[in-house]
Amino acid sequence: MIGPLPGKPAAALVAITLLAGCGGEDHELASSPDWVRGIRAAVEAVEDELGGPQEYFEVTANPQFTNVFVAVDGASEAVPYLYTDVGLESPGPSLTGAGGRTFVADAIAFDEDRVVSRIAEELPDSSIDGLSVEGGPNGSVRYVATVRSAAGGVLDVVVGADGEILSVAPL
Repeated sequence: MIGPLPGKPAAALVAITLLAGCGGEDHELASSPDWVRGIRAAVEAVEDELGGPQEYFEVTANPQFTNVFVAVDGASEAVPYLYTDVGLESPGPSLTGAGGRTFVADAIAFDEDRVVSRIAEELPDSSIDGLSVEGGPNGSVRYVATVRSAAGGVLDVVVGADGEILSVAPL
């Protein structure tokens, strides 16, 4: 449930309007962009490179590449990997002082064809700039899309695995 956003009444109105338009309709949705598939492909490439299952802080995909942040040293550091259509690049330098919730590949359970389709349907004049899989409580994940309106505003839209819009927050 979205409450008033201090100092952002227009953003609250947009968020409420977006959520109100998502209820109960049963119509065909547009499919998600092809780059959404980069999330699973990137995780598979990292696990192939490292020889088995890993824990992750976050995996973020956009039309150009996918970033994978692998949790290491008891989840106190993150090692970033970049995955493109060419494949997996060498890891970047370890990021010390990392922390937060982690997840494993099996927790990524979204419907690739629908995870951001509701956003595309409800905001046809906006662009979906990226989709992140973030660690949640007890190894769960949450899916967060970054959406840019034609007018330039940016929203974080949390969606369910099937594309249901769960919450919206202006950035």
